[in-house]
Amino acid sequence: MPKPEFTCEVRVQYLAEQSNPPDGPFAFAYTVTVRNSGSVTAQLIARHWIITDANGHTEEVRGLAVVGHQPLLKPGETFEYTSWTRIATPHGQMRGTYLCMTEDARPFDATVPPFDLVFPGLLH
Repeated sequence: MPKPEFTCEVRVQYLAEQSNPPDGPFAFAYTVTVRNSGSVTAQLIARHWIITDANGHTEEVRGLAVVGHQPLLKPGETFEYTSWTRIATPHGQMRGTYLCMTEDARPFDATVPPFDLVFPGLLH
């Protein structure tokens, strides 16, 4: 049976105009590129994010679609979108999972590997 698979890459950007250092909050944009690296057409249906700040505070975000889209991707196609989040500390981490579905209604998960949210002022 053909294997469905989406792979995900993330780029992060600190949003100075939405942040309030040194006390917080700290805002970050993240751009996700989702690639259908499998051999069947499939659709991204929903998202589940786990956002953790440096104090260990965790927020979970679940919902249908990403930025209002549920892209249907043929093998080799990509979908890119940008969203943002805010945390109370100068650094934290996000990770996530997308619920996806093949055209013949087989569900599968696409993992977004953990990525760091780091205020540039910490890099000195």
